[in-house]
Amino acid sequence: MSQRIHVIISGRVQGVWFRDWTQEHALRLGLHGWVRNRDDGCVEAVIEGDPSAVEELVTRMHEGPEHAHVTGVEAEPEVPTGEFKTFEVIL
Repeated sequence: MSQRIHVIISGRVQGVWFRDWTQEHALRLGLHGWVRNRDDGCVEAVIEGDPSAVEELVTRMHEGPEHAHVTGVEAEPEVPTGEFKTFEVIL
């Protein structure tokens, strides 16, 4: 069984390696999807994979990398599609 979550992370999350950090942790957890910066200063991600691994990454996103200051994490479940083969940083 697979789970898919659409996440928006707010706070000081751009310019602190949040996207690369997310990709590294997602790949370590065997997850698929993508992460990108948004124009409003937030980071957005779609994460798909094993439910316990998805939840683990979302939990880690509440902290983020060393220089991040996360003030909010919105996570909305979506229907898994299996469309992703890896986890990418979208520029």
